[in-house]
Amino acid sequence: MTAKRILITGASRGIGKGIALYLANLTNEDYELVLHYNNNKELAEELLNEISNLHKKASLISFDISDREQTKNAIENDINENGVYYGVICNAGINKDNPFPLLADEEWDKVLHTNLDGFYNVLKPLVMPMVQRRERGRIIAISSISGLIGNRGQVNYSASKAGIIGATKALAMELAKHKITVNAIAPGVIESDMTKDLPLDEIKKLIPMKRIGKTKEVASLVAYLLSEDADYITRQVISVNGGMI
Repeated sequence: MTAKRILITGASRGIGKGIALYLANLTNEDYELVLHYNNNKELAEELLNEISNLHKKASLISFDISDREQTKNAIENDINENGVYYGVICNAGINKDNPFPLLADEEWDKVLHTNLDGFYNVLKPLVMPMVQRRERGRIIAISSISGLIGNRGQVNYSASKAGIIGATKALAMELAKHKITVNAIAPGVIESDMTKDLPLDEIKKLIPMKRIGKTKEVASLVAYLLSEDADYITRQVISVNGGMI
């Protein structure tokens, strides 16, 4: 039986790394993980070794998701050499927070080009190969609670993550007849590199469960949405936020 290829963007750290390790530790699924990184080659290689030690198949792929041509070439080459993806987790993204009056043009452009354009740049070259495969497939976009309710100091980030939600819902409608589900996950405050410098003690007061989320709590949902049990779930935005909304 051929392993199902899963592309995870932004896999070298944070939520992406947590997803990769969670999937690698599954005993009831045979996944071949394609681990994307941009600048963090050393961290990506450490993750690859960790997964190899679990006797699971994995490989590295590198590109800047905001660079359309570079992303297209890397993904097309990987598909041509190694096969079409069964699943794609669009996780890579950045934040550059600032109150709106102080927001620099570069901070708006960089976040939108990376997070929202990145969704298009990654998925555009691989959707038709997935359709032509004529088998079930999975696309999962990692959005954010900021894309659902907004957050002060994150007008750019909130806009990009809300855009991903809209794009996810539209793409789900187009691909449903091809047995490819498209869903979004909207994490709240999760332990990761992106949240380590936040005033977490203050933030916990705003969370009904009074704690910060763990990467495995997002990763386990990813694993479910990748599974055959989730065949009838598409066009959904599922929150993992401790009851914040």
